[in-house]
Amino acid sequence: MRIPLSWLREFAQVPAGATAEDVMAELVKVGFEEEAVHRPTETLQGPIVVGQVLSIVKEPQTNGKTINWCQVRVVPEGQQQSLTGEGIDPSGVQGIICGAHNFVEGDKVVVTLPGAVLPGDFRISARKTYGHLSAGMIASVRELGIGEDHDGILVLSRIGLDPEIGADAMELLGLYDEAAEINVTPDRGYAFSIRGVAREYAHATGTSFTDPASRVQAPAALSGGYGVKLNDDAPVYGKPGCDRFVARTVRGVDATKPTPPWMTSRLRLAGIRSISLPVDISNYVMLELGQPTHCYDLDKLSGDIVVRRAVAGEKITTLDEKVRALDVEDLLITDDSGAIGIAGVMGGAATEVSDSTTGILVEAAHFDEVSIGRSRRRHKLPSEASKRFERGVDWQVAGIAAQRVVDLLVELAGGIADEAGTDVGTAPDAVTIELPAGYPSTRIGIDFTDEHIVTALEDLGAVVVKNGAGYTVTAPSWRNDLETKDDLTEEIARLVGYDKIPATLPVAPPGRGLTRVQQQRRRLVQALAAAGLTEVIAYPFVSKAANDTFGVATEGTPHKSLKLANPISEEHGFLRTSILPGLIEVAKRNHSRGFRDLALFEAGLVFLPGEQLGTASIPPLGAKPGDEVLDALYDGVPDQPLHLAAVLTGHDSPAAPAHTPRAWDWADAVDIARTAGDVLGVDLVVTQGRHQAFHPGRAAQIALRTGDVVGYAGELHPKLLAAYDMPARSVALELNADALFEAAADVIVARHISTYPVATQDVALVVAQDVPAGDVLAALREGAGELLEDVALFDVYAGKGIEDGKKSLAFSLRFRADDRTLTADEASAAREGAVAAAHERFGAVQR
Repeated sequence: MRIPLSWLREFAQVPAGATAEDVMAELVKVGFEEEAVHRPTETLQGPIVVGQVLSIVKEPQTNGKTINWCQVRVVPEGQQQSLTGEGIDPSGVQGIICGAHNFVEGDKVVVTLPGAVLPGDFRISARKTYGHLSAGMIASVRELGIGEDHDGILVLSRIGLDPEIGADAMELLGLYDEAAEINVTPDRGYAFSIRGVAREYAHATGTSFTDPASRVQAPAALSGGYGVKLNDDAPVYGKPGCDRFVARTVRGVDATKPTPPWMTSRLRLAGIRSISLPVDISNYVMLELGQPTHCYDLDKLSGDIVVRRAVAGEKITTLDEKVRALDVEDLLITDDSGAIGIAGVMGGAATEVSDSTTGILVEAAHFDEVSIGRSRRRHKLPSEASKRFERGVDWQVAGIAAQRVVDLLVELAGGIADEAGTDVGTAPDAVTIELPAGYPSTRIGIDFTDEHIVTALEDLGAVVVKNGAGYTVTAPSWRNDLETKDDLTEEIARLVGYDKIPATLPVAPPGRGLTRVQQQRRRLVQALAAAGLTEVIAYPFVSKAANDTFGVATEGTPHKSLKLANPISEEHGFLRTSILPGLIEVAKRNHSRGFRDLALFEAGLVFLPGEQLGTASIPPLGAKPGDEVLDALYDGVPDQPLHLAAVLTGHDSPAAPAHTPRAWDWADAVDIARTAGDVLGVDLVVTQGRHQAFHPGRAAQIALRTGDVVGYAGELHPKLLAAYDMPARSVALELNADALFEAAADVIVARHISTYPVATQDVALVVAQDVPAGDVLAALREGAGELLEDVALFDVYAGKGIEDGKKSLAFSLRFRADDRTLTADEASAAREGAVAAAHERFGAVQR
């Protein structure tokens, strides 16, 4: 909302020397945010004066143009020029070249003298052109930055002015005024008016406020006016779309009369361009009182006005000359000819006021916020009127706003107002709120006195009645956001002053903080970052093919994906069921920019729809659904477990002298998975695995000790890498992090470390080629007994000296006791037990 300071001063006690910054500093105290300052003088500087054209000599040019060599008086006749500067004639008459032809001798115009600066840093100086020394410029409204009209010179008589020659044109046109712009939150629609902002300025400064509505003398009742019917047979949530419609008639209007400069100046500073006198008056009243109004050409109306919902297939041509198909939920203003306006949003072209208009019907209505907001969004038609209606307009001010428009049409357009008028509708019930006496103090932490509470609420315009338990408060009609005792408490705190609220650091209660899962997630992410991987965030939108490839291990397995109703592209039309497609896209994009050695990871949600998806119907808005409805909604939300995935390409380190970097391989992916398990205290089982997205011989299945598969790791499939244009031998892993969190112990207990020396023995076992090394390792661990501290595979060999169809697996076994130093015999016995278990289970033979 832009607030011209000259306008604000009419209703609030703004000091004469106060700037826009000063006004915003006061409004910040009552909860508004500063946006910007608008000053014409920042781009426009004098001397800019009123001049009178004494003579015009038309001089045709060789290029086909005809220029005017003008003599323009810029000081009153008989006086000498008081301004000095290069190019300013002491006689008070300037010679000026002008290419426009819409003025004649005797016209009073705006003259920018040498030394003036126009918008765009256009500096005026005396210069030789077309054979003359032109010292100044006769300006158009566009050159002055006060309008878009560039068809000709601004002739002051055409905007109703006859000023003295030499007068300051910037003051005449209101260009010394300035505007403060504030951000108005959706719950404070009353502040989209000078009336509302002036009231808030008075709250902030403790000064008096004059309500502009109190200056308008509106009839107590209206009757006998234009016929209006309110016929809403399909109200939204049972609330009528229109509950008040005021109509007033003004005849004998001259719509061609110019809008006075004081009005155009204020409208311009408020961000609204001047269109015509009737439209400008309507916009002016809207900005002043916060009530949008509309002017209809009386002669173009046909029959009574009916406010109703649209019917299927109905259309309207709006003021922007666009034909719009209407929805049955749209609230319309209609007559016998059909729709003549989308209520509260935009009028229709059929009844638009034009230069030939002589009779005007003024509308000031009160519309339902939801109806207007939905129509505005449906038709993508933001307007100053809809902005106010969808936030809530004062029901009581409609008649006053209509009278204000009528008064201005009579005063400025020469109209004659009919005494008869129309005012139909039913006033809403006043909102009454019970406020317990100690409630504001308890909520805010300040000991508010009775005087604080009563004064603050009465300053708002509320009616406050004390009762035994506290206060009965009747909210003012312009504050539709006040509905509960918490709303009143917030207003009391705002008006008493946010700076009065003590700053107290809350004490964290014992036993609180991060939840178990939050702690686990943080440890997991920090562990991978500490291991040298870079965390990234990929788009959660993928293709159906990507979900089918990465989301299930076996090709052809039925797989459900959640399709987006409005995807950003067909290639990204589904929510991901795996993180890897997005990570691979990130890696591919980095490769295209020259980054080859990558170790990326992401911890994020995937979306796994179940049998039920969504609900049969959407609960109505405006009321909290019951527990059963909420449970049904949650049941239809897809499962969203947290997954952890990583992609590694290139080498593990940069090349350097005496150092050859090692290429990432499948074992690195498995090690990262093991790191994730270790940091969470989860024992993972790694076995040979098969997944359609991974290499058939270089992939590992990651499972819990219970046998539940939680992910895969290894080298990505060559065909997939070729399709993604990724480097060969790139590796990846993906784990279900939520499953790891659930399997992890609440407290990870550190294992006791024995102080006695370790005994290490190696064993090489020959087994069948198809026997997984992990299974043999498990057998060794089981057979070795409690003395075995660790066992690890360090070599796999098949070839010379090994029977065909066989392979040799070499393991390192580490033994240690907690209470003594092991003898060689004890270590050997444990080793033999391990070998015996492997032989019994797999026919393993020592090599």
